[in-house]
Amino acid sequence: MYVVELSLKLSPMPVSVQRKELADAQALYGQIKAVLESGQPRVLELSCEKAEEKLVSLLSSELVAVQLYERSAAGGTGTKRPGFSVDS
Repeated sequence: MYVVELSLKLSPMPVSVQRKELADAQALYGQIKAVLESGQPRVLELSCEKAEEKLVSLLSSELVAVQLYERSAAGGTGTKRPGFSVDS
């Protein structure tokens, strides 16, 4: 399972949606990145493949960052932590 996570202005909690396939997650990441690069405010409607009945609409001008990471199948201990860090 792959997670596309969006950081919003003035919000400590990110919004995330899941995709089953890496190609689908990369395509969504690319679409969101293109909207950010355009500089034109748009409404983005996103759905989650894990819970298809859940929808969220966001104004692109409120997005600060987007990231893509893989969520491992293991429980909390084997989950890959999102973000960037240096492991020593």
